[in-house]
Amino acid sequence: MSHNTAPLVVVMGVSASGKTTVGQLLAQRLDVPYAEADDFHPATNVAKMRDGHPLDDEDRRPWLDAIARWLTGHADNGGVVSCSALKRRYRDRLASAAPHVFFLHLDGSPELIAARITARQGHFMPPGLLDTQFADLEPLGDDEAGAAIPIDGTPQETVALALAAVTA
Repeated sequence: MSHNTAPLVVVMGVSASGKTTVGQLLAQRLDVPYAEADDFHPATNVAKMRDGHPLDDEDRRPWLDAIARWLTGHADNGGVVSCSALKRRYRDRLASAAPHVFFLHLDGSPELIAARITARQGHFMPPGLLDTQFADLEPLGDDEAGAAIPIDGTPQETVALALAAVTA
């Protein structure tokens, strides 16, 4: 990244792609704050997802606005936030709040993600919503600042790739 401020990164991808794990490790490596996108959801969104219903754009608006405010507040000193950011218009909303934000897409096959989602406990995203997430996923455009990182290695390997992409 060719600016003088610390990196400002959105770790994006479908549920169970490793956003929290990679985001936390990347923030440690960059020595910047980390924020978990799930913490920005209003309780109504969490309840809706827990009941197996996908969020619509209206549900996501206050959530994206809250993440955008976090990015604006960390624009000068850097930070890492996890956010699915599956659709281009969601990323455009975040980029409008912090023009030098870098999107890090944790990219894995539906089979790999399904295996991970089945294995994890205590999360409000039911495996049945994964298909809707892949259907919504719009890959990064050539004009977006970001990189797609494969997630088929260990978290440490993924973070090494992420760090290389963010600091390139």
